[in-house]
Amino acid sequence: MAKKDEQKQPETTEELIPEETVEAPQEEPKAAEAEKPETDPFEEKYNAEHDSLLRLAAEYDNFRKRTVKEKEQSYGNGKADAIVKLLPIYDNLERALNQPTEDAAYKKGVELTMNELVKIFTGLGVEIFGAAGDSFDPNLHNAVMHTEDESLGENVIAQVFQKGFKVGDKIVRFAMVQVAN
Repeated sequence: MAKKDEQKQPETTEELIPEETVEAPQEEPKAAEAEKPETDPFEEKYNAEHDSLLRLAAEYDNFRKRTVKEKEQSYGNGKADAIVKLLPIYDNLERALNQPTEDAAYKKGVELTMNELVKIFTGLGVEIFGAAGDSFDPNLHNAVMHTEDESLGENVIAQVFQKGFKVGDKIVRFAMVQVAN
């Protein structure tokens, strides 16, 4: 038990930390505070108002740009919706052209109507795609059938069931095709 008494436990924090490592908090010189230039309250108010006006101008500019972008998108969406409504007419005219008929006047009338519709589509910026012999692109074509044909290459469209349409970068209708090999 005498050994426990010899190992005296420190009672204060000063005994735990050696004296040379204890540092007193240093006060910063008050001269640095005196060197700050005094700001004019009118200048502060001017800077605050100027900053708020700059922020307001930036918000208005962002609003204007966003409104123009939304207007362009709504016009494009409206145009695409109108084209989707006209596609059944295109399909019916195409079927009528593919039907054999002996009436030349009837056939000529359907051809003129089809040519006028294609001209209108072209004027609206509609691109018609999906022809036999083109290479298959899953971003543009919907493959509904597959065939083995050695005369055609790999991933080549063998037959087109429905043409595809796009306005700019927006696909209005995917082309329905049969892919070879």
